[in-house]
Amino acid sequence: MTEASTAAIVVGRSADLPEGGRLVIDVDGFEVGIFRVDGRLYAWENRCAHHGGPVCQGMLINRVIERLDGEQQSLGDDFSASLNIVCPWHGYEYDVCTGLHPGDAARLTAVPVMEREGNIVVKL
Repeated sequence: MTEASTAAIVVGRSADLPEGGRLVIDVDGFEVGIFRVDGRLYAWENRCAHHGGPVCQGMLINRVIERLDGEQQSLGDDFSASLNIVCPWHGYEYDVCTGLHPGDAARLTAVPVMEREGNIVVKL
């Protein structure tokens, strides 16, 4: 979609997307995943930067991190507060709030999203 084709579209009611929830919508063949995290909305094109998989339909998990001691020796794995979405095709993970992959330059394509008069609105 081009900047010139930007249109505000109501895609659902705010009350229908609870904290930690997701809504995946299709607007004329353009799929968008919308997430509510810490009271804020984040929206991404439902297309993985790796190979185009339906990333927004993947599992939501806290990012796995390796704990290290003062000498950089492993203390095992733990979970961070960062919430990731995992593409169901190849397991690529992205931070739901930033759209960034933790290990390389891959990122999801952001879609402008807001709440207006009790509705969720995206700009496409």
